[in-house]
Amino acid sequence: MKCRTCGNENLKKFLSLGKTPLANSFLSKEDLGKEEKTFPLETAFCDRCKLVQLTYVVPPELMFRNYVYVSSTTKTFINHFSKMAEDISKSFGLGQHSLVVDIGSNDGILLRGFQRFGAKTIGVEPATNIAKIAEQNGIETVNDFFGKNAAERIISKKGNADVVTATNVFAHIDDITDIITNVKKLLKQDGIFVIEIQYFVDTLEKMNFDNVYHEHLSYFTLTPLVYFFKHNGMEVIKVQRVDSHGGSLRVFIKKADGKFEVDDSVERILEYEDKIGINDYDLYEQFGKKVYDARDKLVKYIKGIKEQGKIVAGYGAPAKGNTLLNFCKIGHEYVDYIVDDNPLKIGLFTPGTHIPVVSSENLDKKRPDYILILAWNFAEEILNKTKKYAEAGVKFIIPLPEPVIK
Repeated sequence: MKCRTCGNENLKKFLSLGKTPLANSFLSKEDLGKEEKTFPLETAFCDRCKLVQLTYVVPPELMFRNYVYVSSTTKTFINHFSKMAEDISKSFGLGQHSLVVDIGSNDGILLRGFQRFGAKTIGVEPATNIAKIAEQNGIETVNDFFGKNAAERIISKKGNADVVTATNVFAHIDDITDIITNVKKLLKQDGIFVIEIQYFVDTLEKMNFDNVYHEHLSYFTLTPLVYFFKHNGMEVIKVQRVDSHGGSLRVFIKKADGKFEVDDSVERILEYEDKIGINDYDLYEQFGKKVYDARDKLVKYIKGIKEQGKIVAGYGAPAKGNTLLNFCKIGHEYVDYIVDDNPLKIGLFTPGTHIPVVSSENLDKKRPDYILILAWNFAEEILNKTKKYAEAGVKFIIPLPEPVIK
């Protein structure tokens, strides 16, 4: 395998989570008896450009044409994307003459925020079922993967964009060089490309290894991003650390000859990354060893609870939860059911582990003794929703970096 940003063939593996099913390939009851496809899930480090990436690429059509993740399910994300649109609109003076394009636009949650400031918007979303939801929400959407055809279609219909965004999607793309070629075509000369990516430094520091799954092909720090954009005619001008997904980076990029100056935040974060060792393989090798320790602690903890005859439920059925459950081999014998607020997942079963996903009403029908918070990035929102259960003695478990009771 070659590094997707620099072509280096000497990648160093540091973590294997085994062969697992796709994290969002939830099963219907009729599918439970059928064989599930599994794929290698392992990460490697490029010692040239410093990018962490998966060693195996699953065809995107298997993951994204029919999708069960909807961004607007949680208040946390609704507020996050509303504030993001507000900040970008004010920073770059967007208004009725501006065009914003969102790559991987999901149900249109981010573009709705830009519309409040008068901007024209259009999304690009490959999942047919999710694109329909966006259209129903009044968000014009191109139902396709972003590439040359989508870019040219938008330019011919809407003109060039002032801002192109890609939130939690840039890491999903194998051929990111092709994406940048078409982003540059789509942007105005002084347009801005804004990406939001899970920050692998946060994953390293917080031991959130469940962020590793097949949809996430790349695990970015700022260092390889600066390298990549520089070698593709663009330049990083500003970086912000944000809280979403357990810790993310919001990165602002211009065309190489665009008018904006480079903010000192770029150099500050690059220096920080160098200081903590992200340029050295040793950091990743040690992380890989710690992951197995974290797994063993969680498995021992859950087994101990079940040996006492207690009922354990899960809250949230995110993709990251399925990495955790499959790697730890925590199935229906340990977790009775998982509550989720996304109607597209209710009535289905988790891939690999076959735990039923149900509505929150089940917390009353079959009261658990413990609730394992799999969607830990929404822990505060979940704990607020479920106060009555805590008051009734139900204990809530945050699984990583080691199980703790909330």
